[in-house]
Amino acid sequence: MALITSDVERFQAARPRLEAIAYRLLGSASEAEDAVQETFLRWQAAGVERIEVPEAWLTKALTNLCLNQLTSARARRETYVGRWLPEPLLAGDPMLGPADTIEQRESVSYAVLVLLERLSPSERAVYVLREAFDYPHREIADMLDITEAASQQIFHRAKKHVAGGKARTEIDEAAARRIVEEFLAAATSGRTEPLVRLLTQDAVSVGDGGGKVAARAKAFEGALAVAKFLRGLFKPSDAKRAYVGGAPEIYAATANGEPAVVAVVDGRVIGITCLEVTEEGIVALRSQANPDKLVRASERWATAAHGSPLYIL
Repeated sequence: MALITSDVERFQAARPRLEAIAYRLLGSASEAEDAVQETFLRWQAAGVERIEVPEAWLTKALTNLCLNQLTSARARRETYVGRWLPEPLLAGDPMLGPADTIEQRESVSYAVLVLLERLSPSERAVYVLREAFDYPHREIADMLDITEAASQQIFHRAKKHVAGGKARTEIDEAAARRIVEEFLAAATSGRTEPLVRLLTQDAVSVGDGGGKVAARAKAFEGALAVAKFLRGLFKPSDAKRAYVGGAPEIYAATANGEPAVVAVVDGRVIGITCLEVTEEGIVALRSQANPDKLVRASERWATAAHGSPLYIL
């Protein structure tokens, strides 16, 4: 069924919100784009003139598509090579969605996206719709075909799981840059002591190479182990340059609201490390190196101002 211009415009107006919901639900920009496109196809075939509340219909259709994807994604991730981490988005990416409240900013932080992976699909959907987009439980219940009371119970359970992480510190872009600069100074000093001072005693470092880039499947745990790993990682060598196709330029940035170290070769982002910061120090480093999950970041990097590199490996 062909849509008239106003129906297409109505969908396009809703697209940014739909993409932001899908990204939080799936942890993948490319999968979010696919889910939104499939929602458009269903909108096109639905007989739009009979839909009383288009926004609610679109959100319900998208959410259920994402729930189906999350269920199948769990099976796919059992065969994923190494650790699976979400796709990071650089500051200013519209898919990050609303950032007016602390809850909205927290819901898309890299640390929380990792925690959301532990939730069931229904817990994740209720948490995202309520916490990040402030949908009332009555509407969430209708979208998921559950009772309002069940929606409230699922939300409280999900929020308890997410709150189980360490208390994170809100950081603006200027503070994020200072943290990255201090981190890089320590990481490139050739010594472990400056890094240990920045890390919490139980700090961890994990990486996602997707089987396409070398990344250790097991996390480095503890400040000293993480510091030794980072000292070696940031030591320049001809072998590393040959492996990545050039000398990586290292920049300070913000990704998903967290301080981030961005590695770039010939204008292409080859790695993003998000630093989870608490009042005690850096508690986690999560590095995304899978090239499939850096396509959108590279596209944004090519069009955004980012200044000079802080370091060249």
